[in-house]
Amino acid sequence: MRGRFITIEGGEGGGKSTNLAHVRARLETAGIELVETREPGGTELGEKLRSLLLEPGEAPIGEDAELLLMFAARAQHIRQVIEPALAAGYWVLCDRFTDASFAYQGGGRGIAEERIAALAEWVQQGLQPDLTLLLDLPVEQGMARAGKRGALDRFEQEEMAFFERVRAAYLGLAEAHPDRFRVIDASPELSAVQAQIDRVLDVLLEAGR
Repeated sequence: MRGRFITIEGGEGGGKSTNLAHVRARLETAGIELVETREPGGTELGEKLRSLLLEPGEAPIGEDAELLLMFAARAQHIRQVIEPALAAGYWVLCDRFTDASFAYQGGGRGIAEERIAALAEWVQQGLQPDLTLLLDLPVEQGMARAGKRGALDRFEQEEMAFFERVRAAYLGLAEAHPDRFRVIDASPELSAVQAQIDRVLDVLLEAGR
């Protein structure tokens, strides 16, 4: 039986890493065998590209190059990690996937949705998450949280208007795909956020494997 593909998305400071660990613990407690991974990254090639994409540097990365590097990492990730795991019956839990490209390179950078969709169709060949948890909170609150983590990466150094566009793009995706998106209010304290996530997971697990 093919596994389930779950992704966690959201802007900066939404608590993706913490809540990813919570989701993993809940699923493993329920007896689910899973693979946890991330984008960009997840493979040796992907992690090298992640460093290029996230680490601040003197040489700027053009918008088109950024998008293509993201999909290069994704192509390797799907072929080497995601598809083999799903085919073997494992559930895959991924920190970001293609929705992030629509939000950051589309909404944030202004690249046309049609160009991103063409790459997604080519690289993914129909692969889509079964469930996407979108951790949503006001941009100002999220950036304040991100600033407390230490040095900001290349994306986190963008202006507030960039992240407002990213958030709007994410919410637009959730509205367009209500069948797989579940919007989680990430603004309250952690216990309240995870209570929302638990309710979504309860429904998923009750539906069976």
